[in-house]
Amino acid sequence: MLFRTPIIGWSIILLSAGFSACFDRPDPDPGSHPISHQVWDSLLKTYVDDAGMVDYEGFARDSVNLNRYLDLLSQHAPNPRNWTNKEILAYWINAYNAFTIQLIIRFDPYYGIKKILPFNIPFVYSAWDIRFIRINGQLMDLNDIEHGMIRSHFNEPRIHFALVCAAMSCPKLRNEAYTATKLDHQLEDQARDFINDPAKNQIGAMAVNLSKIFGWYEGDFTHDLSLPGYLNQYSRIKIESTAMIGYLEYDWRLNGQ
Repeated sequence: MLFRTPIIGWSIILLSAGFSACFDRPDPDPGSHPISHQVWDSLLKTYVDDAGMVDYEGFARDSVNLNRYLDLLSQHAPNPRNWTNKEILAYWINAYNAFTIQLIIRFDPYYGIKKILPFNIPFVYSAWDIRFIRINGQLMDLNDIEHGMIRSHFNEPRIHFALVCAAMSCPKLRNEAYTATKLDHQLEDQARDFINDPAKNQIGAMAVNLSKIFGWYEGDFTHDLSLPGYLNQYSRIKIESTAMIGYLEYDWRLNGQ
């Protein structure tokens, strides 16, 4: 086992998931203003290397600062009246990644996030269904953040290169926080890096073997373009429109250092 972080009240949170199959969005805090992601930025710079590999033991040792950032997220749900769209999107991307780190260090899944399923609870089918995230008093899971708060509100396929579910085949965890002022550059950089990473995508002019992310979320990438057309915005190799498309097996092993 890698970590020894106490799990106080965790079974209560898990049990609550079984009685809450429908997602109620957290009410925005009427007095909420954009928060600083400086604590998260410092943690990422300390415990994530340039290859996106994560020192989970380091995060566990520094749980005071991690929890300080998570508490900040929990107490300040974005309010569209006071927050720009970029501030809201950066908040939810950072929240997804930070709470994923917390999930990993609490459950210690040495073989990967898909091994997290400690109890047989109705409606809890995977780690993404565990309602352990509290935002303005509302319990949420990782699926609620990705699908309920991001994909349903933002037509932004590049988020799939920024949300990191702690697996080797996921995009690299960026070792800086997402911020409104740098968000477009950060998402462009993540897209270019992920698409051209031969460990994630094998690209040729007439045949490609892609990450399953492009299969699972194909509709997000093809609103205005074909899939090869979308990829060609970032790919160093031009993909022909008639190229054969296949998908690689997803590696769910933990992205730990």
